[in-house]
Amino acid sequence: MSAKQYYVRNHKKTERNFIPASDIAEYLANLAGHGDKTMFVWKEKGERHEITYTDFTDEVRRFSLGLSETFAGESKDKVRISVIGETSPRWFASYLAIIAAGFTAVPMDKELAISEISNFFSFAGINAVVYSPSFNEPMEQIAVGHPSLRLLIPLKAPDTDAAPGLNRLSFDDILALGQECGREFEPDTDRERVTELLFTSGTTGSSKCVMLCQRNIFSMMNSACETVPFRPDDVLISVLPLHHTYELGATFMAGCNYGMTICINESLRYLMREFQEYKPTGMVLVPLFVTTMYKKILAEAKKAGKDKILTGATKAAHALSRIGVDMSRKLFGDVRDSFGGNLEKIVSGGAPLNPELIQIFETFGISIYEGYGITECSPLVAVTPYYKRKPGSVGPAVPCCEARIADGTVDENGFEVGEIQVKGENVMVGYMNNEEANENAFTEDGWYRTGDLGHMDSDGYITITGRLKSVIVLDNGKNVFPEEIEEYLADIDLIAEAVVVGREEEDGVKLTALIFPNYAKYPEMQENDFRAEIQKRITALNKKLPSFKQIHKLEFRKTEFEKTTTRKIKRHLVK
Repeated sequence: MSAKQYYVRNHKKTERNFIPASDIAEYLANLAGHGDKTMFVWKEKGERHEITYTDFTDEVRRFSLGLSETFAGESKDKVRISVIGETSPRWFASYLAIIAAGFTAVPMDKELAISEISNFFSFAGINAVVYSPSFNEPMEQIAVGHPSLRLLIPLKAPDTDAAPGLNRLSFDDILALGQECGREFEPDTDRERVTELLFTSGTTGSSKCVMLCQRNIFSMMNSACETVPFRPDDVLISVLPLHHTYELGATFMAGCNYGMTICINESLRYLMREFQEYKPTGMVLVPLFVTTMYKKILAEAKKAGKDKILTGATKAAHALSRIGVDMSRKLFGDVRDSFGGNLEKIVSGGAPLNPELIQIFETFGISIYEGYGITECSPLVAVTPYYKRKPGSVGPAVPCCEARIADGTVDENGFEVGEIQVKGENVMVGYMNNEEANENAFTEDGWYRTGDLGHMDSDGYITITGRLKSVIVLDNGKNVFPEEIEEYLADIDLIAEAVVVGREEEDGVKLTALIFPNYAKYPEMQENDFRAEIQKRITALNKKLPSFKQIHKLEFRKTEFEKTTTRKIKRHLVK
């Protein structure tokens, strides 16, 4: 089959239970339309707080007006305001208010080193920054002598005065300016202007600055609402960092457009307690959290001496489901109760998920829907439809875009594997101040090169198989995608983390597994025992794999691999 022949057929149109929004003005009108319904629930030092949609949108309006008053007389396209800190309603309100004022919002990763944040501020020309209390001192350190940063906006006013020469107005100060300014609130409706700057995580190299416009953001948001099985009466728990476009777009933007109630996780150590209090019906997660939830289920079952019963019941429930008999609530009431009793759906994205977990959670009565996205696509590209799921696939392209497989080659299973390329309303404006990267990012006919490899079936369902930059080319011409081998290694419980690389040996490139053993789970084991048993397991694994996919060498390490804040291993740093 020739390259670029496959095109994804978009999701079926279904009855909508949400109102689409094409820009920030329509979006805020949708939020206001949910009235006095609870929008956010969160805790500060154990004390519970809530805010309604009416009160939240009023806060966005006043803060946006206050920003317009603060930067009155300046060219709007030159005003760039960063938001950084822990997830909170005011973080989200600040983001929306910046966009509504016609300025550019720049979400920033709170886990970055202060020097990196300062450098990103300089690169993007950040004029002001909104930040949580944990950044009170760091932001003042950055601001001293900074070439562009000239206004500090703490979400809560610090007890101390600002350092001499620094300009600081608290969130409440800006709100007061907006209340008193007398300006009409007219949210910006220019769908093509650069509205948001996002720094990529850098997992495939040096970070780039992605430029998104309102068309990108809201086409993606509408597609998320149209393709995921959520309802206005759903309750979500937010656990992922809000600076990441996956959480910002899929949980907050889409969830609030529906009119859901979003409960913000105070700390991961309180998550199981929050399940009982908030009783969520859905969650948006990365695979690491799904795996952690399953391990928690197994650990509790083992503690109660019911692990064998759980395994048997899972197999029985799966067999019964094939003939249309749903025994999930009867067989797994305790499992469901541990997550609050109401959890029924999870959207997973950001990395591949073991298809077996989808099947297992289905027997518990919890459906998992895999999605696929990339920051440069705002980020949603595809999601498996709720009406026709295929475990292992991330589904067809969402309504705002189409995707194709380009420059493919047929693999041993007969699939044409090639680069996934995307074209549509969600694809970025481009990279800021990086013409070379822009030229490399797009094909001559205007398709965005994701750098991800995959194949499609006749229904247009995408299956991710690896990344172009991580593919290992063997001397015999065979291509090996290390992510596939790493999934097998992840099933070995003695291994906490593994990365597969190609090492140049005298007789050619050999697959090498870099292993971080699961010391935490087996503290009683000695180092030599770890190595011997892992080698034994991998020898057994090799017998099941084609010769060119077999692991020839092991390298052990004492520390975890360096990761991004969304818990992806920074592959480019692995030596």
